[in-house]
Formats: sequence, structure tokens, C-alpha cells
Amino acid sequence: MAQTIESFVGEVMDEAPMGRTHWWVLGLVAAGYFVDVIDYTMFGAMTPDMIHSGFLTAGGAASVNSVTLIGLFIGALGQGEFTDRFGRKAVYQFNLLLFGLATIAGAWMPNLSLLLVCRFLAGVGLGAEQPLCFSYTTEYAPKRIRGRITALMQFIGGAWPWPVGALFVLYFRDIIHWRGIWTVVGILALIIFVLRFSLPESPRWLATHGQGQRALELLRRMGLRTVPLETLSTDAASDTKSDPFAIVFRAFPTRVISGMICFVAFFGVALGLGAWLPNMMATAHGFTIKTSLVYTVGMTLAFPCASGFMMYSLEKFGRKPTAVAAFVLAGLAAACFAFATSNLLFFAVGFVMIFFIQLAGNSSQIFIAEVFPTNARASGFGISQSAGRIASAFIIPAILIIQLHYGLPAVFIAIAISLVIAAAAVISVGPEARNLALDEVAAPTG
Repeated sequence: MAQTIESFVGEVMDEAPMGRTHWWVLGLVAAGYFVDVIDYTMFGAMTPDMIHSGFLTAGGAASVNSVTLIGLFIGALGQGEFTDRFGRKAVYQFNLLLFGLATIAGAWMPNLSLLLVCRFLAGVGLGAEQPLCFSYTTEYAPKRIRGRITALMQFIGGAWPWPVGALFVLYFRDIIHWRGIWTVVGILALIIFVLRFSLPESPRWLATHGQGQRALELLRRMGLRTVPLETLSTDAASDTKSDPFAIVFRAFPTRVISGMICFVAFFGVALGLGAWLPNMMATAHGFTIKTSLVYTVGMTLAFPCASGFMMYSLEKFGRKPTAVAAFVLAGLAAACFAFATSNLLFFAVGFVMIFFIQLAGNSSQIFIAEVFPTNARASGFGISQSAGRIASAFIIPAILIIQLHYGLPAVFIAIAISLVIAAAAVISVGPEARNLALDEVAAPTG
């Protein structure tokens, strides 16, 4: 029996060497991811100044975070349905355009109510970005180095925005203020939006949506092996009409529920700390705003360190062992962080905690992007991630409530418990994906 079109394209992409197209895709994906993450890191660093200026109260800052996360939830959930049905590129373009325009508009709003509207729209745009980053990179990366390449994308786009964003705020907060900082982020998003017109569609997606000839032509342009379309066969997954959400919940319910639990813990903790850590240091430890930002910059160097280590560990030890061990160690570090007394201990334990939180969460993101089939990958990842986004909308204000009523130690004890629960959930996400072709982890289904 002749090989199917989706099987042939998947095999060629799995065995391909990294070429010019691969690196161009990686660069554009990482650039968009950078904008996604730096937006949140900057808001956390800007919060003390926005409160000090009188534009926001602590409750208002929590509202901005929450409404952004509601937008992220809608964007993450909706992108899967559209991108799995209609292609990766169109949605990938629109989301950055929406985010860029809404961010620039929000920077110049005169009051909190209008800012909330703009942050909601920006959140919708950003919500589509991260699931697509991991889906796009996973589908282009060769099998033998898929974990390393996806980790490299995360290293560039997901790790460096934390120290870079905090440094940018630290040095420009008195020059262009928070409105100017947000304007810079929006302009950066629009520049990447223009560059992304050159982004090619995913050959795997084309092969599973009745566009085999376009998939083969793209392989040819990439300098990869190809054959005449008529020598390949089709099956139910070669031109799928199935609803991607239905595929996810019918064929992979355990994977998606486990993924949701992982992301609730990861995003709740990561975004919660991103939003409140500078303010916690300014209030609970008596630091000035500038001192708290300096400490934040130092701690956020754990992000690139974690992503750098992940490029090694995912291929050496595998996705599951890396994520599970890191979640457990992050929980232990959070428990220790609750009782740090001296400034030096506070910084050291905070660095270790952030290192393992990022290693755990991003290893899980890479893993979860691999365990769903091509024709439902963005949906499976998006559904899982959207649970973390919407939960964070409640977790972020809950952190403030817990801190005010029970103290800072209670915040980090709660964080530790959630991270240990996430470690248990990772085990059920799916089969270990190291050294497996994507279709071996989850074959396309009609």
C-alpha cells in the first residue's frame, strides 16, 4: 500500500537537516514569543511606579492583570479552533496586529476603565501567540533535536524577556515612564507583524488538510526530498473535516486534563510572581522600588539559565523526568522562600525557585505541544494552556488576598503545594516523546 501524504511529509520533516527555512521560522516565532512574554514581565516591574503615581491602586493593578488574563484565555482557546481548521499563518499574523495596536492605545488611555478595555484586547492577541509558538516550532523541528530546538525557541523568546524587561523598566522608567514603555512594546509587535508576512505555512498542517501539493512544493523549496503527489495515498486524516476540539476530548481526554492541571500551576505561579514579586519586595521587605527592581533583575537571570539547561536535559533525560523533578524541586524551593530572612538568602532561594519553576513549566509546554496530533495540536495545547490563563486571572488577586490576610509565608506554602500537584499531573500527559516522531506520539486522526 502506498504511503499516505501526511506520513510522507511527517517523515521528511522529522529527518530533515536544519536549513535556512527552519532558522527563519525559529527566529520569527521566537521574536513573537519575546513580545508576548516581555509584556507581562514589564507590567510586573511597572506596577510599583503605576501605583506610586496614583494611576493605579493595588486592586486596580490586579484588575489589569485579571482582564488581560481573561483575554489570554479567550485568545488561547479560540486560536486552536481557527488554526487547526484554517492554518497557522493567518491567525499568527492577526494576533500580533491586534496586540500591537491595543498595547499602544492602552499606553495612552486616561483612566483605568479604558486601559482595561485595551488590555483585554491585547490579551486576546497574546493568547494566540504562545500555543502557536510551540505548535509551529514543534512541527518544523527535526525529530532528533526537536526538544533542543523548541527549548532554543523558548530560551530566546521566553527566557530573556524577563531580565531584559526588568532592566528596560529599571533604566527607562524615569525617562519615558510606563506609557512610553508600553508604546515601545506595541511598536516592536507591529514590526514583527510585518516581518511575519514571509512566514511559510506548516507542511504538516497542509498535508492533513487536503493541500498535499502545497506541502510537497514547500518541501521542494526547502531543498528536501519530495515525490509526485499521485504516488501517495490519502486516508481519513489526509483531508480532515473533524472538529479539532472533538478530536482532543474524544481521543486524548487524559492528556488534555493533565495538561490543564500543569498549566494552572505553572501560569498561576509564574504570572503571579511576575505581577507581584517586585511589589512584595517593596512592601514586605522594605525595599525601595529601585532596589526591588534590581533584585528582580538578578532573580530573573534564572530564566535563561533554566532554558539553557533545558536544551540539554530534554534530550539527555527526557521530557517527563525533567518536568517532574523540576516541579518537585520548585515546590521545595518555594517552601524555603517563605521563611527566608536575610536579603542574601531571599535572593538566593528566589533564584533557585524561579529556575525550577521555569524549567518545569517550559519542559511541560514543550511536552504538551508534542502529545496531540497535527490536526488538533494547537487546539489540544490551547485548551490546556487556556485553563492556566483563566485560572491565573483568579490566582493573581488571590495572591494579594492571601498576603494581606495570612502573610507572605502563606503565599509561598500555597505555591509549593500547587507545584507538587503539577508534578503528579505531568506523569499522565502522554508517552515520553524523546526520540519519537510526532506521528508516533500522536498520529493524525480523521
